[in-house]
Amino acid sequence: MKTPKAPAVVEPADPDAELPPSAPRPAPRHAQLPVLAVVACGGMLGAAARYGATLLRPTTGTGFPWTTLLTNVVGCAVIGAFMVLLTEVWTAHRLVRPFFGTGVLGGFTTFSTYTVDVQRLLTGGRAGAGLGYLVLTPAACLVAVGAAAWATRTLVARRGT
Repeated sequence: MKTPKAPAVVEPADPDAELPPSAPRPAPRHAQLPVLAVVACGGMLGAAARYGATLLRPTTGTGFPWTTLLTNVVGCAVIGAFMVLLTEVWTAHRLVRPFFGTGVLGGFTTFSTYTVDVQRLLTGGRAGAGLGYLVLTPAACLVAVGAAAWATRTLVARRGT
């Protein structure tokens, strides 16, 4: 079964040129300000929660970054469950997804710290741990998002029957 493609947004090369009457109109830039605001607010909350986790269990020296690994795996699991609920179960306000998905969970998960942790382990003489962490994090995150999405769909289906 083929999935129908969404119509492409046609933007003229010249911003002052006219679009064809049938072409979808791009949203005015000011229409994106609420999205920007909720992503920024959500990002503050997510980053604060991640920082709180690092205060509870900091990684010292060349120790294995368990807190960062757990934060990323938990964040990806929540993303998996949330996206199923948002796209298949709930009808949510248009700003919920950018606030929680992009903002809160984007601020909570931290793949930039992951890369710094890999480098820290490698340059600290723990090549095995660094390479293991390099592979383990994305693999565990993919499993977490998939398992959470599957579990959410299963629970929703059971509840609905």
